[in-house]
Amino acid sequence: MSRKRRFTVIMAAIMSVSLVACSQNTQSVKEQPVTATTSEKQPTNVEETYTITAIDYRYGDPPPTSSPGLTMINEKFNVKYEPTFVPNTAFEEKINATFASGKIPDIVGLMSADIKNRYNKFAKQGAFLEIEPYINEYPSLKMVPDFIWDAVRVDGKIYAIPQYSPKYQVVTVIRKDWLEKLGLKVPTNYEELKEVALAFTNNDPDGNSKKDTYGIAIGQDINPNFNQGPYWDPDAWYHQDQDGNYIPGIIGEGRKEFITMLSELYKQGAMTKDYAILNWGDTNKEFYSGKAGIFIGTPRGMSQEYMDGLLKIHPNAEFVSLAPFQDKYGNTALTSGAGYNGITVLSAKLSSEPEKVKRILEMIDFGRKFYPQDERNEKNADFDWWSGKIGVGYDVTDGVPVNKENFASDGLAPSTYFVDNTSWAPNDSDNDYSITYQTKQLVDLVESIEMMYKDIKLYANPISGLESPSDNTSGAELRKYVMDEQVKMIAGTRPVSDWDKLVQEYKDKGGVKIIQEYNAGIKEKDPKALFK
Repeated sequence: MSRKRRFTVIMAAIMSVSLVACSQNTQSVKEQPVTATTSEKQPTNVEETYTITAIDYRYGDPPPTSSPGLTMINEKFNVKYEPTFVPNTAFEEKINATFASGKIPDIVGLMSADIKNRYNKFAKQGAFLEIEPYINEYPSLKMVPDFIWDAVRVDGKIYAIPQYSPKYQVVTVIRKDWLEKLGLKVPTNYEELKEVALAFTNNDPDGNSKKDTYGIAIGQDINPNFNQGPYWDPDAWYHQDQDGNYIPGIIGEGRKEFITMLSELYKQGAMTKDYAILNWGDTNKEFYSGKAGIFIGTPRGMSQEYMDGLLKIHPNAEFVSLAPFQDKYGNTALTSGAGYNGITVLSAKLSSEPEKVKRILEMIDFGRKFYPQDERNEKNADFDWWSGKIGVGYDVTDGVPVNKENFASDGLAPSTYFVDNTSWAPNDSDNDYSITYQTKQLVDLVESIEMMYKDIKLYANPISGLESPSDNTSGAELRKYVMDEQVKMIAGTRPVSDWDKLVQEYKDKGGVKIIQEYNAGIKEKDPKALFK
């Protein structure tokens, strides 16, 4: 996850989903954002040219290293900008080598997964520049809520700039036309979802008289997790143990229910057969090639290209998103996103170059501006520049900016090259994502999800902003172990009846300490504030 890497200038990436939770489309930009109100503020000491280096990841092919977009950045900010973009699949290896060398670029983009380990570790070692002294000098930084700044504090100090993400998570999406063909209702619980998956597998929903469809599209790391609320969310600390301690959802009762369902669907061929080894791009293809009928969607980060591909195969395809299910406690909600997705850090070596720091922050601030819908056109000079100039980088169709087909591959716009190229919206509702898509089916789907989010409650994960030293050092490895064992349970090589044993294994391998450390902070929070 997903989580704006899309064909419209205001959308861009991760989920994670072909999407977001995940976006995983083929554009090379990590985000192609909407940006904001015009600013007359000019770079400091424009007579001096600074060389500015950067490293970041991209979903899909990285943009070219020489392009109109880069030239425009160099001219506007009087810099020699040298960004390195790495495919997301190779970023882990590249960033490890970069930090090991000690030669950290001026600007570094890190994934959200890096926050609890790499960011904390290197911030404590003095690798990054402290950001807090600059926050009040730049409009897009001042807009970040305190609770988000608190989430990136290390020993009380801020070394990272959070990259905007709405609180939307991905939601389950089903082929509505298949439901109607088979006379099925929209599921309201996992048992009904299972029955739909089986029907899509056995009852020829596409009407071609072949058994070539199935239920749930899913890939490696049991992704998507299809949680229909915090009760089933593997990342939410929603469940409590017998001592009243919050525990991670990946070992909770809701997760057991979900893994049990998948194990039953796997036996009957109603989910992706090669899920354990299927990467995210190929998982998307299972749904967008018309094979599977259940996947995920989100307001920001859907792939217009993928949807166009599906509609060529099934022109009458329609979609419905699922509302959260009611859990055993009577709650109907979804886990709130953290409000940011990924971070930008600056090298500590910049502390001796304060004017260069200002130039960099002016670039970052420009890339994070938010433009209201009626300013996303050539009449707004900043937006027009950011988007590569009308007629070159984008066109306006029915009042909506649409990127040129070669927008990313030829690096036509500056937006492609900024590490943080996601505008910081004043409120999530200020983003009208649905109008940025070009096909009615996608517009209708996204609009329905946006409407749903206006009405449902959101659960605030209580570990947000907290730190567990044990989780920092061993949490990722421990989570991988649990995930691998759950993969075995789905495939039938380890029985689901071993669930309690697996929970104990998690605790014995260091989970007890992680639970203790997080709960020490959770108990200082107001439980009533967890639902918003």
